[in-house]
Amino acid sequence: MSRRNRALATISAIASVAMLAACSGETTPTDPDGPVTLTFVAYGGVGQDAMIKYYQEPYTAANPNVTFINTSPPDVAQVKAQVESGSVVWDVVAVAPAAATQNCGTLFERLDLSSVDQTNLVPQTVGECYIGNFINATPFAYRTDAFPDPDKAPKTIKDFFDVEKFPGQRGILTNLQNGILEYPLLADGVSPENLYPLDVDRSLAKLETIRDVTTFAPNVGALQQAVSAKQVDLFLLADSRLVPLMDEGMDITIVWDVTVTSINAFAVPKGSPNAKAAERFLATAVVDPEAVAGITETLGTAPVNLAAPLNLSENAKKVEVYGPVNTGKTVLQDIEWYAQNFNEVTTKLTNWLVG
Repeated sequence: MSRRNRALATISAIASVAMLAACSGETTPTDPDGPVTLTFVAYGGVGQDAMIKYYQEPYTAANPNVTFINTSPPDVAQVKAQVESGSVVWDVVAVAPAAATQNCGTLFERLDLSSVDQTNLVPQTVGECYIGNFINATPFAYRTDAFPDPDKAPKTIKDFFDVEKFPGQRGILTNLQNGILEYPLLADGVSPENLYPLDVDRSLAKLETIRDVTTFAPNVGALQQAVSAKQVDLFLLADSRLVPLMDEGMDITIVWDVTVTSINAFAVPKGSPNAKAAERFLATAVVDPEAVAGITETLGTAPVNLAAPLNLSENAKKVEVYGPVNTGKTVLQDIEWYAQNFNEVTTKLTNWLVG
């Protein structure tokens, strides 16, 4: 993809914010004890299908007055447009915990999650303005047919940035949660223990070295499609999208060198007319071990509820970042650092992408 096309794609995504605000119109709060329809925004595909099956459908069965409308993808910029226009139409949004924390009380509602039993939840699952959904890994992987000889195939994250030794189109997600800033630094020699605070300028300079051979995908669905269509050879793709590709028969090799993980979360946009109903729903989402197990088994993600009884498929085991298959190191993103720098870093990355 050319630099011009990448820029146009990013600008188009930003422009959609204004269109959404203009078309959404005013909403009327719904009595939380009466019929409630929650607009649920996640990343689409098998991930959102799993959330419908394991979170939404059981909740509606137990609370017949609550139904859901599903849409995608989530976007903090669109949340901001809705909040600032006074026309909030989203009720539950998948979001980076850092974004929810930095914008807590301004773009996202403060949540009363005191009823949530955190005994079996991993640290940082519950925040003031979010609740975790799953731990997402974004491993370095490649199409096996692009590098059929294991001895001549990539073996480290540094190889991802070596375009001479390993030619081919790269694929990277522009979402901060998927390691777009961490991986360049790791490839440039920064140790996992010394990543934070992130040297954003150094990271972008390293990204610049592969810019002309990289597809910068705006969401996981777009990059999954690019992999499926063999438009990219090496990629940094979320585990939840690697599993369905392998289930479809695609031969993919995971490079277990250093892998970036992050907590994916849910939040409620500030001013949601159904904020209390959304809050009650979120309080139940990850406390059911069976539901969390269903999400994990379907997507190949790591659970935030350690009591989840897992029965992973063979392909899900191949991307189990905290399982025996991972022979490398793992870096969990620093929520506190991102919470303090999310807006600034987002602006800097966006400017670089369209530059």
